[in-house]
Amino acid sequence: MLSTMETVEIPKIKPRRIKKAKIVRNDRKGVQTWRFWIQAGFGALCTWIGVEFYLFLQYLNTDGATMFINRPPGVEGFLPISSLMTWFYFFLTGTVHGAHPAGFFIFLAIVLISLLFGKAFCSWLCPIGFLSEMIAEVGEKVLGRRLKMPRWLDYPLRSLKYLLLAFFSVSIFTMSIVALRGFLDAPYNVAADMKMFHWFANLSEVGLGVILFLLVASFFYRGFWCRYLCPYGALLGITSLLSPNKIKRNPVSCIDCGLCARACPSNIKVDKVTVVLSDECHTCLSCVDACPVADTLDLTLVGTKKRWQPRWVAIGIVALFLGVTGVAMVTGNWRNQVTIEQYQDLNRNLDNLGHPGM
Repeated sequence: MLSTMETVEIPKIKPRRIKKAKIVRNDRKGVQTWRFWIQAGFGALCTWIGVEFYLFLQYLNTDGATMFINRPPGVEGFLPISSLMTWFYFFLTGTVHGAHPAGFFIFLAIVLISLLFGKAFCSWLCPIGFLSEMIAEVGEKVLGRRLKMPRWLDYPLRSLKYLLLAFFSVSIFTMSIVALRGFLDAPYNVAADMKMFHWFANLSEVGLGVILFLLVASFFYRGFWCRYLCPYGALLGITSLLSPNKIKRNPVSCIDCGLCARACPSNIKVDKVTVVLSDECHTCLSCVDACPVADTLDLTLVGTKKRWQPRWVAIGIVALFLGVTGVAMVTGNWRNQVTIEQYQDLNRNLDNLGHPGM
């Protein structure tokens, strides 16, 4: 028997990491479910706007023989170039141009979301992003895995959207006030939404080929349009770098399971960095949702320990968009002042409306 003065040396047991397959976390609900329904709801809203705009054009095409439907101002959200020009005009004159005021406020809401929550518009509200995700989901189920563009090709292709943004920016920001006002006042700009609808309704073989190519590319490579060609996404990627909220990883509690990196749709190596600083991060929170360890991966206010609960990110994005557009409606800056007679005249001459610079 051991005396009371004797000690027994207990062998040290090396701590083992939890196996990836057995990692279970019950402290948060899947934010991706929230994101899906917000995307679906916003997609349904955009679809309804499209239906209203179609009925409005039907009224114009039949010279009032069909039921009158007001032109939905929300259609201006699909005119980002005109909205950027309206913003530049506002910067120079302090006045919101009257052709597409709703586009001005929609653009403001999207940029503010980017400045606060990063490139969140792309993954939470953008209908093109939602469609692209759905196509990619089907593609990954059919192929059984997620394909990645080779790095030597990925970087050059990603520069394309920035080249497009630079082209539009230089073209717009070098315009004088007179030239800018002349473009915004031009019938071509006033009828830009009608021209856009006309283009899609009467697709040429080239236009159809481009759309089919993008659909097929999105099937094989998740977010092909968003990652490589969308100038809107390029702008939001730049502004998102200014956001004070970033995805932050706690290397102390991290178990190096790699689930966050595998979940990231933008192929960011989340598990290798402390703070995600990337223009490709969409703040979709897929990595946060995939992390199995509490307080290890969160959207955090830089310089503080303040963590955003995923549900508040969702609420904040939606509230900010609805708040800005709601202010436009309440203050009478949502609908333009173009009369139905003017729209009828524009519609009759739609094929003859050329770009003011041509």
